[in-house]
Order: sequence, then structure tokens, then C-alpha cells
Amino acid sequence: MILQFGTGNFLRGFVDLFADELGLGPVVAVQSTGGDRGALLNRSGGRYHVAIQGIEEGRVVDETVEVRSIARALFAAKEWEAVLDVARDPGLIAIVSNTTEAGYALDEADAERVEGAPVSFPAKLLAVLVARGEAGLPAPWIVPCELIEGNGDRLKDLVLGQAARWGINGETREWIATQCRWVNTLVDRIVPGPPRQHPLLGIDPLLIMAEPFALWAVETVDDGFPFAAHRAVVQAPDIASYSLRKIRILNGAHTGLVCRALGSGFETVRQCLDDPEIGAWLKRLLFEEIVPVLESRCDDPAGFARAVLDRFRNPFLEHRLASIALNHEAKIATRLLPTLREYRERFGQDPPLLAGLLGKA
Repeated sequence: MILQFGTGNFLRGFVDLFADELGLGPVVAVQSTGGDRGALLNRSGGRYHVAIQGIEEGRVVDETVEVRSIARALFAAKEWEAVLDVARDPGLIAIVSNTTEAGYALDEADAERVEGAPVSFPAKLLAVLVARGEAGLPAPWIVPCELIEGNGDRLKDLVLGQAARWGINGETREWIATQCRWVNTLVDRIVPGPPRQHPLLGIDPLLIMAEPFALWAVETVDDGFPFAAHRAVVQAPDIASYSLRKIRILNGAHTGLVCRALGSGFETVRQCLDDPEIGAWLKRLLFEEIVPVLESRCDDPAGFARAVLDRFRNPFLEHRLASIALNHEAKIATRLLPTLREYRERFGQDPPLLAGLLGKA
């Protein structure tokens, strides 16, 4: 059994789809926010469809799969005791989540332990772990999917901080800290919501689209990780290199395109790739300037760059340059400037394309 905090598009097109493909579960999904997604899941018996659409290794992929891993959805505000019953289920193996970065914070409303659902996500998770620990059951995997560096470590610190506020006894705190299997993760897959066109639109209200590419880097070498057998899962003692690769190649290419093409009549990433001049420019940026800096520092940067170009060409998605341009200066500082400086250090000269974009920064 998997306890899942969240019912959103990403979890359903990533974790729940993987669970279905591996025969894991059942998944019990907890909805903490408003909306009718939990009710829709219960009404459909947890079944919904994922349209996998995009380009993979140069070929168009357009296929639809039915996902059946979710057993039921629970509403935290009204069914908290049922959530705690799941925590006490002997078959529970993992707790997964995908809250926002704002969810990684404690709340003054949780200063005292009270009946019913806590307000913050860390306090909810703590209550679940306390219920399981006090029942003398095996410690679960804690698998956060938020796009936060060191997400497992940060979440663990928050939960232990909340435990101190509630005065949880030392034995239980020790069990949470040392027996529960907290892992840092990096997730990478675009799951934007319903497809633009599909025969099931208007029939399946839970229909979502996901690109073919998927990566789940997990900071553990334990073969007991429940999702270890999935083709998209990579396990490593340190996943920092996977974060570096994603930021410099995928995110760096996005920001490079904004620098090069925004304001020149191009509105989307795919339009840029379809333009002979800008498409060729992006390939040179990736394979002549970004990838060489990453060689020997991360796994197959050239192969990842080729996959990124396929993802950028996805005819089922529209990546708008104006959206990528938000917080542009901060993105340049993290995605492009380090590559410029490291290229100089490694090769003793400026990378011509990046230097042309950024000057002598």
C-alpha cells in the first residue's frame, strides 16, 4: 500500500502511473485542498486515462493507457481518522507527496497537537508517522516529489521540528529519524493537464496528458526501494549530478532560447526548433558549449541533450517563451552563467555563443 499526499496531475501521470505499471499499490490518495478531484477519483473507482504524447528517439508517440492503481481518495479535513487507519495498515510500504514549495513550512496553527487533521503538510506527515510508530509497525519509505533540492532531508528536518513542538517522546522521534527511509529525489516529466485534443475529452474528467520522457532520480542504493524496477527510476548514492544536468541542459537551453529568440517573432520553443537558424544555433549551444563542460561530471550529458531536443519538438505541447522568461535574470545566473565561467576555466577561452548572449559576464 502507498499513502499519497496529493491528487494532482503530476502524481497521477508519474507516481500512480508507475505504480500501475509495476503492479504496486493500492494507492490511497489524500486531498488536502479544495476541488473535486478526490470525488471524481472515488466516483470512477480510481480509474482514469493518461495520454502519453510527444517525440521519443525521433518518432511521434501518441498512446493512451488506463491507470488503476488508486484505490480511493480521502479528504484530510473530513476523513482524518481514515488517513490514520491507512498509516496503521501493516501493508503500507511508502508515503509519497507532491505539495508546493510553500508546503515545506510549519504553521503556527499546529503549535499544539489537537484532534483532527493538522494544517501543514509536515504536521500531517508527522501525525501519520506517529500513528504508525506507536502501532509498532515497520517504518515506511518517505518519498517526496517536490522540485526542491534535498527534498527528503528538508522534509525530515521539518517533521522532526514539528515533533519537538508537540513533545513527541524520544523513542518515537528516534524511530522517525533513523528507521523511516527518507530519500532525496529529482523528478522530471511534463504533465500539463488534459490533452488539447483526444477522443476521451468530455468522457473521462480525469484524463491527463504526459510526455514520453520520465526520470525519477532517487538518492539510495537500497534495492528495496519500491519503485526500483521501473525503467524511469535511477538510484544513486548522490543525485546532485542529475540536478546539475537538468539545470544546465534542459533549463539552460530554455533560458538560452529566451535570450536568443524572445522579441524576434517567436512565441514557443517548438517554433524556435522548427526555424533552421535558431534550431541549428540551439544544437551548437548544447553540444559545443554546455555538454562539454558537463562531460565526466554527470551521466551521459549528450544523450540527455538529445532527449531534450525531442522534448522541445513535442507537437502536443506549447512551451511559451514568455512563460520561461519569468524571473529571467535569476534564471540566467543559475542556468547559463556557471557554464560560461566553467567553459573558460576548462578550455581557456570564451564559449562564443554564450559569450555572445551574456557578454563578458
